[in-house]
Amino acid sequence: MVEVRLSAVRVDLQSNTPVLLLTEAEGLGRTLPIFIGAPEATAIAFAIQGVATPRPMTHDLLRDIVEALGASLERVVITELRSATYFAELQLKRGTGTLNVSSRPSDAVALAVRTGSPLFVADDLMDAEGILLPSDDEDEDGDSTPDELVGEFRQFLDTVRPEDFSS
Repeated sequence: MVEVRLSAVRVDLQSNTPVLLLTEAEGLGRTLPIFIGAPEATAIAFAIQGVATPRPMTHDLLRDIVEALGASLERVVITELRSATYFAELQLKRGTGTLNVSSRPSDAVALAVRTGSPLFVADDLMDAEGILLPSDDEDEDGDSTPDELVGEFRQFLDTVRPEDFSS
């Protein structure tokens, strides 16, 4: 497995769709781009920004349930791409046992951001789908600040239309 970090949540300008960018923590610096839905992008942006909501949002609730059951999220693994759909697993630890739960990558990342859990991508998946992105002139290491990420997403929300999501 390749450890990755959430380097950005951006909006693809061609499709006007949010995209997660998961970049290798070490090594070649390949990035796995995963297109996600607007609600999940909002959930991730809120967690990155530390936005407090009056009531728990779905991913906050899931974090609280995992903790209430005496478990912890040990890691998230993006496992495969099948029929243009990415798959992920939540690897939960409870006592001495481990439980793998299937998840959408966007939900898994939203939960990992809330718990500080590490992110991984299967080796063969990163080999097949990882790309080298050109350097970003925004700052030296190519990361956007949380304010920039939220600003990009707000711009996306201002321009998105329901018909953009129809197939």
